[in-house]
Amino acid sequence: MDNAEARERWDGRYTAKGHLWGAEPNIFVAEICGAFEPGTALDLGCGQGRNAIWLASLGHTVTGLDLSPVAIAQARDIAAERGVHVEFEAVDLMSWDPAGRTWDLVVLAYLQLPPDARRRVHAAAMKALAPDGRLVIVAHHLANLERGVGGPQAPDRLFTERQLAEDFAGLAVERNEEALRHTDQGDAVDLVFVARNGEAG
Repeated sequence: MDNAEARERWDGRYTAKGHLWGAEPNIFVAEICGAFEPGTALDLGCGQGRNAIWLASLGHTVTGLDLSPVAIAQARDIAAERGVHVEFEAVDLMSWDPAGRTWDLVVLAYLQLPPDARRRVHAAAMKALAPDGRLVIVAHHLANLERGVGGPQAPDRLFTERQLAEDFAGLAVERNEEALRHTDQGDAVDLVFVARNGEAG
């Protein structure tokens, strides 16, 4: 699937439903990022903005990027309704480059791509980290295929601890582990990854 087809597919999904992923932040994003001091934050693959808007409500200066213009338009409307400002923009994440901009916090929540695309976006995410900045990734674990519910059913779009350790070998890893997320349909097996752009300490 090329980027135009992917954008069209996601635009259709966001047009057909309300809050596709719910209105509240992801439970792991909230658990981890709620402990951070407000700063600058980047949400890559922000969708309708649930995590970006929540971060802005905590006082972060937030940028949210997504492939789908429909999702970005919805995110802007939701942010306005909640009285917070987020710099939302529709971009092709496969070719996006931070171009010298950096953020204190970079979040990727369920942005799950084939291996080559994954490595490209992860490299851009690492470039976007400010010195001492933190990277937070929440994704469906490969083990979710056999032990969990929901998520992509293609193994090459699911993540493992080893993949993330390799993709972000230049960072100081603070957390890289399976985590169960309870849903109405059963437990999902997620992968939670937190790393810092600096010496481990």
